[in-house]
Amino acid sequence: MSGELTQSVLKRIIRQVGLECAAQGQSLSETLVAFMVKAVVLDPRNDFNMDRTLTENDMQDLIQLCVTRLLDTTNPSLSTIKMQVYFDMNYANRDELLSEQERVLEGKLAPVVRAITESGPYTQEEMENLYQKIVACVLLRSGLGSPTDIEAVREVTAALQSIFPQTEMITFISLSKKDKEQQLKDLAMLVTGIRLYNKQCQKGGSCIDDLPGILSEAIPSATQTLDERLNSCQLLAHRYTALLEAMQQDPQRFSQLRFLKLKEALFNVRQYEAFLCILQSDAITSAQEVESLDVQFEAEMMILKNTVQDKTSIESREVFPLFMELSKLWTSFQDEMLLLSFLTNMADNLQQFLEIQSQLFPEEMLTSLLEGVTVKSDEERIKETMETRVNVSDFTNQEWLFPETTDNFDQLLIQYHGFCAHSIGVKGIILPGNPAIGILKHKEKYYVFSSKEDAYIFAEDPDKFIQLNIEKAKKYAELIQLLELRHQFEYLVPHAQARKASKGSMKPPLKCESGTQTDTHILPPTIVRSYEWNEWELRRKAIKLANLRRMLTHSMQTDLSHMRRENCTQVYLPKDAGTQTKRDNSSNVPKPQIFLKGLRGGSSPTTHMVAVDLTRPLDET
Repeated sequence: MSGELTQSVLKRIIRQVGLECAAQGQSLSETLVAFMVKAVVLDPRNDFNMDRTLTENDMQDLIQLCVTRLLDTTNPSLSTIKMQVYFDMNYANRDELLSEQERVLEGKLAPVVRAITESGPYTQEEMENLYQKIVACVLLRSGLGSPTDIEAVREVTAALQSIFPQTEMITFISLSKKDKEQQLKDLAMLVTGIRLYNKQCQKGGSCIDDLPGILSEAIPSATQTLDERLNSCQLLAHRYTALLEAMQQDPQRFSQLRFLKLKEALFNVRQYEAFLCILQSDAITSAQEVESLDVQFEAEMMILKNTVQDKTSIESREVFPLFMELSKLWTSFQDEMLLLSFLTNMADNLQQFLEIQSQLFPEEMLTSLLEGVTVKSDEERIKETMETRVNVSDFTNQEWLFPETTDNFDQLLIQYHGFCAHSIGVKGIILPGNPAIGILKHKEKYYVFSSKEDAYIFAEDPDKFIQLNIEKAKKYAELIQLLELRHQFEYLVPHAQARKASKGSMKPPLKCESGTQTDTHILPPTIVRSYEWNEWELRRKAIKLANLRRMLTHSMQTDLSHMRRENCTQVYLPKDAGTQTKRDNSSNVPKPQIFLKGLRGGSSPTTHMVAVDLTRPLDET
């Protein structure tokens, strides 16, 4: 069916599934419902074909299957999907989070800034009211206290008056709106720097928290909590993996495990582990950033103390840059507090998606099942296979990569999130891959394996096993994100179009009405008279400037300047030149000789003049 019809039908299905779940007491987000619709459609066991038109019965079957899976709260698969949706909808990296925080802050300050920049007071009372608004704006932007805190307001007012007295209000009012906004930001930074310096000198700042001290205690605590949770979930993953391997070796002994959704539990724990690793990496980055900020803050404070010392007055150009630098560093401390709070909340909220584990597999049950079973950690598995590697000579058409022969080996983008490419589709479990065995490069993609035998089997027909992995992901939809297979399934569900290409987010597209207007001439016109667009004109000028051999140096001297300075003239000396022809020849013509007779007259009254031509003929010359 057509793309538009498919999209409209699926939207209807998503809406109906959400309504039926709400009627059962489960209020679910549209994103989660859309993901579940996708999971049901992808599962080949449900026999839905999106290439044909869905009948009314098909849509009802699809709706009932989705509602059933969404209401099955004992299924680890549903918990994993909820975890993935929650993380995609709420997680943001450092840059995204800080930019969003800045946008929120500017939005909160917008009414105050607008009231300051767009007002035009004339009376003394209005001037004083405007100054109080500036004090409130500076206090809110700095984040160091509340406008309802009298002590904080007094500190800000005193600091602001030292750099921006009320006598400067007339000049401030005459500025343009853009300049006013910039000056408000500069004043906020200067006041923040002054208050921080006063706190360091124990002359105020009682309402300012010691952010460096708080962060130095909070970050190690948060990192330790993440490490403990990560170790706990990794231990669970190792136990589940050992049980699944034991089931394949001795199916009769562990026959009761077939109905306990052990694979789904393993996928749930592995996904939780992946998200915790992301949060842990962010926490480590934050710790490094705070350590660097501590050093810079102490250095800047020491420079400021040495500059100010006990001076009663000091030039603003010396201390203002130092105050502003202190403010920037303090803003970075505030950003780290925000990031730490965000990471802590994310880690706490992810815990809820592991509750099903303790219900399905209590500690006593796991201990009894693991009797006689060897539990291996990921590190132990990798260590066992460190000495085995693929023999490249056994393959003629496959390319294998090894650490000692490949540049940036650790930066290769491994498929399936670094898990073994063979065990996923064949064994139905996810095992950590060991790059030391060898990385297979197939169709510009890289694959790792948990053992040499798995690598050899996979290399015989990579496309076959890749398709097996895709089919496995269709049955267990949570593997799509865990194994990073989103790009292979986006064409099936219209909601995939709304995902962010960078991180596969499933957020629906945000829509809003907006308008823009451009000034006709923002800047005054600037006409460069010497500008030439014609290339040949530029060439002509270049040749004219470069052709110095044809130029002469002239000088002149007057009576007044005579003997007052040295003059010199430089010319090119004449050169001797000559030509030689094959033979010499010459020609000459006779000189005309014409005489007039009778010009003096005669005896007769009339003059008779006779012209006598005595010119020699040409043949005689």
